[in-house]
Amino acid sequence: MSYPRQGLQIGVTGARGFLPRAIPCRTALWTVLLLLLLLTIARPGARGQSHRAGTPTSDKEVLPATLVEELTALRDAALADDYAYRQAAHLCENIGPRPSGSAQAQRAVEYVADELRKLGLQVSLEQTKVAHWVRGAESAQLVEFPGQLSGTTQKIVVTALGGSTATPAEGITGEVVVANTLDELNALGRDQIAGKIVLFNFPFDHRKAANGFALDAYSEAVVYRSAGAKAVAAMGGLASLVRSVGGADYRLPHTGWSAPAGIPAGAVTAEDADLISHLAAQGKVRMYLTLTPSSLPDVTSYNVVADLKGSEHPEQVVVVSGHLDSWDLGTGAIDDAAGVAVAMETAQLLTRLRLHPKRTMRVIAWVDEENGGRGRDAYTADHAAEFFNHVAAIESDLGAGHPLGFSVKMSLGAQEALQPVQEVLASFGANLIKPVSMAPGSDISSMSKAGVPTLGIMQDVRTYFDYHHTAADTLDKIAPQELRENAAAMAVMGYALASMPEPLPR
Repeated sequence: MSYPRQGLQIGVTGARGFLPRAIPCRTALWTVLLLLLLLTIARPGARGQSHRAGTPTSDKEVLPATLVEELTALRDAALADDYAYRQAAHLCENIGPRPSGSAQAQRAVEYVADELRKLGLQVSLEQTKVAHWVRGAESAQLVEFPGQLSGTTQKIVVTALGGSTATPAEGITGEVVVANTLDELNALGRDQIAGKIVLFNFPFDHRKAANGFALDAYSEAVVYRSAGAKAVAAMGGLASLVRSVGGADYRLPHTGWSAPAGIPAGAVTAEDADLISHLAAQGKVRMYLTLTPSSLPDVTSYNVVADLKGSEHPEQVVVVSGHLDSWDLGTGAIDDAAGVAVAMETAQLLTRLRLHPKRTMRVIAWVDEENGGRGRDAYTADHAAEFFNHVAAIESDLGAGHPLGFSVKMSLGAQEALQPVQEVLASFGANLIKPVSMAPGSDISSMSKAGVPTLGIMQDVRTYFDYHHTAADTLDKIAPQELRENAAAMAVMGYALASMPEPLPR
């Protein structure tokens, strides 16, 4: 059979085989283009191909569609729930400050254990001994300074640091030497330090904090709070003071742990640190200082460890956690009732929505994070042999600000496996994954060292250190909606880790 010259013979494979047809050139050209388009669309992995959760998009598997649906439901339920806020409120206002070894800390242990039992979790109280440090009287005055009017003094706002040794009840008086850094202290030498009160006037970097690097600013300054007293004691100093490690200049002193050095150790406000520094640059400054904390015998306390057993791999564990203890100046709302509350809410949401993780979800309310970390150490001693079966551990201990995602210490493969979970968290902006070089939480640091993938909720901390370890760490600093977002982030990530087809690679 012959075809006109203006035609183009096209072969089309059909049910009856190869069927030649004569088609005009222009029509034939459009037909070829149409066929090429259809073939492109049909080819697996084609650009622009739509896909749904649970189907492979490349060489990597994504989460099963049913799991994504459960994570979405979990996220939405958390964003509409106030369970975490109610728990934080009870810890802060009904129980109050919870320093290690105190009656309030023990009551918090009992309360959280009871609440988790109500949810049907298997609860155990894992014992440890904790320090029992009690704050006493604290006051300071400048009794000699350049330009002083006869008969006058200047009050200095001071607070004792955890681990501080007491002054005599009647206080001490000494000349104040100002050093901005440890290098400056060493340069002054023992002759200028012995028998004197040293003030470390290292400022908290407000610009770093305002631009999202508050934790970096804190890390730079906290060295002087934790190690300054030991350095001063080694040079024969009478007492050690630090400029408060925090961002709000509202004449609030910030307490916190200081390595016991056998000398009184305290923090003064940023304003008072500047005042002393300015006066010391003009001439001699002497301070009358009274700090009378006491270290009582160690007390028995407990980590609250509560398990929602896995349906398929109960021996594999995913930890969600925060710490119960707090400092005593405030009520420990953002440090860290909020973290405990969102961990509790993870369990509450799973039981309310009748979700059954494949692996065991373990809620831990840690003790003694603030004053030595003995809760962490006790858990490590009891469970280190099981860390190979700890799939991941999450801690929340940077407040209750809007969660941006997670800081993670894990392999690159583990980070890539979390991408589908990030997509679920993207709706409220909690989908960042930021690799860090150290464990993103002190209570999970031993697990991290053992190779367990660890995650810390990465909150907006631009104002966190304004209130951290101060009398202003109270419930009003928690925004209910932001706490809901934190609960959603922990619950979604925790349940995903406990229900993914495979554990995170190490």
